[in-house]
Amino acid sequence: MAIFAVTYHYVSDDDVINAHRPVHREYLRSLLDGGGLLAAGPTTGRQTPSAQLIFEAESAEEVNALLDADPFVLEGVVTSREVYEWNVALGSLGGGSGH
Repeated sequence: MAIFAVTYHYVSDDDVINAHRPVHREYLRSLLDGGGLLAAGPTTGRQTPSAQLIFEAESAEEVNALLDADPFVLEGVVTSREVYEWNVALGSLGGGSGH
């Protein structure tokens, strides 16, 4: 298993984001329960709304498949996303291996 970091970029319309946030968060909660999601939350201080999600998965394709079912993606709230493997060298996600 590998760790993947995801950056979501959102539409610049708070009303659209807020309208779909409850079902989006419900979906993410389901991924916390065995779906590979380790952490998620909005970023602050950026020019456009965005969020960071951290997954443990076999591949980027697996993460993308999970994200394709996110209501924020299905409703067009996410305008773009980046999924990349993250080699955690230090910290609790690295399992203490200190790669």
